Amino acid sequence: MAAAAGRQPPGPAEGEAPAAGREAGAGGEEGEGRAKGGVEAGGCYLALCARPVHFEKANPVNCVFFDEANKQVFAVRSGGATGVVVKGLEDRNPISFRMEDKGEVKCIKFSLGNKILAVQRTLKSVTKNANILGFCWTSSTEIVFITDQGIEFYQVLPEKRTLKLLKNQSINVNWYMYCPESSVILLSTTVLGNVLQPFYFKSGTMSKLSKFEIELPAAPKSSKLSLSERDIAMATIYGQLYVLYLRHHSRTSNSTGAEVVLYHLPREGSCKKTHILKLNRTGKFALNVVDNLVVVHHQDTETSVIFDIKLKGEFDGSTTIHQFVLPPRSIQPYQIPVAGPPSVTSQAPVPCKLYSSSWIVFQPDIIISASEGYLWSLQVKLEPVVNLLVDKGKLMDFLLQRKECKMVILSVCSQMLSEPERGSLSVIATVFDKLNNEYKKYLEAEQSYTMVVETGLSRSNPLLKRPVRTQAVIDQSDMYTHVLSVFTEKKEAPHKFTIAVLMEYIRSLNQFQIAVQHYLYELVIKTLVQHNLFYMLHQFLQYHVLSDSKPLACLLLSLESIYPPAHQLSLDMLKRLSTANDEIVEVLLSKHQVLAALRFIRGIGGHDSISARKFLDAAKQAEDEMLFYTIFRFFEQRNQRLRGNPSFTPGEHCEEHVTFFKQVFGEQALMKPTTF
Repeated sequence: MAAAAGRQPPGPAEGEAPAAGREAGAGGEEGEGRAKGGVEAGGCYLALCARPVHFEKANPVNCVFFDEANKQVFAVRSGGATGVVVKGLEDRNPISFRMEDKGEVKCIKFSLGNKILAVQRTLKSVTKNANILGFCWTSSTEIVFITDQGIEFYQVLPEKRTLKLLKNQSINVNWYMYCPESSVILLSTTVLGNVLQPFYFKSGTMSKLSKFEIELPAAPKSSKLSLSERDIAMATIYGQLYVLYLRHHSRTSNSTGAEVVLYHLPREGSCKKTHILKLNRTGKFALNVVDNLVVVHHQDTETSVIFDIKLKGEFDGSTTIHQFVLPPRSIQPYQIPVAGPPSVTSQAPVPCKLYSSSWIVFQPDIIISASEGYLWSLQVKLEPVVNLLVDKGKLMDFLLQRKECKMVILSVCSQMLSEPERGSLSVIATVFDKLNNEYKKYLEAEQSYTMVVETGLSRSNPLLKRPVRTQAVIDQSDMYTHVLSVFTEKKEAPHKFTIAVLMEYIRSLNQFQIAVQHYLYELVIKTLVQHNLFYMLHQFLQYHVLSDSKPLACLLLSLESIYPPAHQLSLDMLKRLSTANDEIVEVLLSKHQVLAALRFIRGIGGHDSISARKFLDAAKQAEDEMLFYTIFRFFEQRNQRLRGNPSFTPGEHCEEHVTFFKQVFGEQALMKPTTF
């Protein structure tokens, strides 16, 4: 297993790293495909993607190349004369073509967008006596050549079939590395090779960034190249560009094992050493970056570890020292499907030899097996992490930074409220606070964006973008739907704990000054009512623990039959909200609280002027015959009191309700006029 390099690869027997866009060695042994290293299947938090790119294996006739910018594999047969096949993880339709065999292909890459193909067949430069180390496409029409004597930046003019030199720089180069995500090329310079010079490319310009020195483990004994490209990687982590240096022996004599040193490379300013990742072991390593995590593979034990530089580490004043987040585990065992006619493919798939010496690793997340003809992207699986990180606070810090985290976080929340993994209230409070901290940050960003747009300032700032809602934003409806309502329905926890959890979530929302949605308060009230905790409900309302809202007031009105004081509590709330009386009636009727609406109207003395039809419509919709009878009888009595006759006048438009009443209860049930 080897890290991606930048020079001509070693011979096939060594199975070492090819350069990006160079040949992938065919070496390495076929293996039994067991994932060793004390791994239980459930604990694997890394996996190879389910749909890899399959290409023709590297062999004496077929050479395999990888282009790190387009993430494509080239299989070149007989120098291209008998065919070139190009495949990528994203593009499911391979590109096939032939080209004249003009000698051995050293490097082959498409421009961005697959418009122009560049092929290198010789190591020598045409114009001067320099060795061409390689080339990189920085856009669909811009290309950079790196020689051992410098760097040359050209514009390709396709219609003229010529190159136009945009900029060049003379510098002695040992090897180079390209990070397509950030458009930065890193050159290794000086005799020892540990002074690195970065260049940044953007829309026709080449900018020289400040050079920096990689601290070697010990003073080199001889003045020969001491920093190999296989110990360096470049990757974007949390939106920042880092140079990762695999230091095989620590600088401190009392420390055993290798470490990965991270140098932060900003566009402006100097490059600084910011993080050290402790591996606590020696041997052969390779690096990937997946979902902002640094993954370090260890060939000897056939395991990998992950580091998260956002998590707390030990700070020594200049750098932060990190231990791996989870115990070492193997990549999840992988089965290679058997190719061939249907009669043959019924055989069991072949286990893939993980951590094979023929594996080649490219940034950020690519693993290639040239001997088996597969290209995978590496993936992080979050479900196994839940059982490996016992500290729920640290687990949340870790999960909230991951791309596909929402459902895993919600399931962790459900787990910590249920047996057998029920957490203490302080742990639950910590988790809620971490979730609401992210939620609040998003709400504030959204609010700022809206303000800028509404005030018209967005026109002066064309780069302004709407904040992206990541999966880490878990709002009240997510918590209500997936966690809290399910938890209260189960009724397996003691009711005091249930109420404490609901109030803890509301406390956390209030702490972050997030407006609490009424359905959370409704959940609290329903839970209190289920357990007849009316005194507690009364206290919560009296001390404004539950904030006033119209839906809440309606819920209280509906509780009047089981808790009479709820009626007055509800009216007090509606008055505090300065709600118009007719609006209150509308809200109650819409919730089929017909009797509550009638009681409310009687309470404020407005029952003589209300529309009988509106109430009878609502009563009929409720599909409750006794309710309809009660409402109908109320209006008959009102008619008798106001007009001396119980029947409805034509202007009230209640004919259909009178007909319905007769059908259900019979004509004799109609009230007879009383005379004095």
